[in-house]
Amino acid sequence: MKSVRISNVAIQPDQELAALEGLGGGALASFTGIVRGDCGVTAIELEHYPGMTEASLYRLIEAATARWALLGAIITHRVGIVPVEAPVVVVGTASLHRAEALEATAFLIDRLKTEAPFWKREHYADGTAKWVDAKASDEARAERWA
Repeated sequence: MKSVRISNVAIQPDQELAALEGLGGGALASFTGIVRGDCGVTAIELEHYPGMTEASLYRLIEAATARWALLGAIITHRVGIVPVEAPVVVVGTASLHRAEALEATAFLIDRLKTEAPFWKREHYADGTAKWVDAKASDEARAERWA
């Protein structure tokens, strides 16, 4: 079971992860990214290229299932304006054992941060907005999976 979904409405992590339950495994691992209100941020805005983004995320799932013995994997990512404290991404994996599920989940979120074609703009309390550059720390985390 492999699922990629881009949503312009609120993500419900429990509903997204429900697809991985009942696959017969002993482990389900997940990561939910929440919008932080650092430095006066009130929301983030995410843009993407429909079709290209889904294909990129599906390739990541294919890479994870080739590397680890997974029963299933999901990536759900929100686009549009996402307020502080709202989920922006949910990544989940299911496997027979915890090590594979945990490692595959870490791989997927680390690689998603650097490979998926999303563009992020932060909106601030004073009404300004700023596009966010790629972070060297995200690149370093993704590189560990090379």
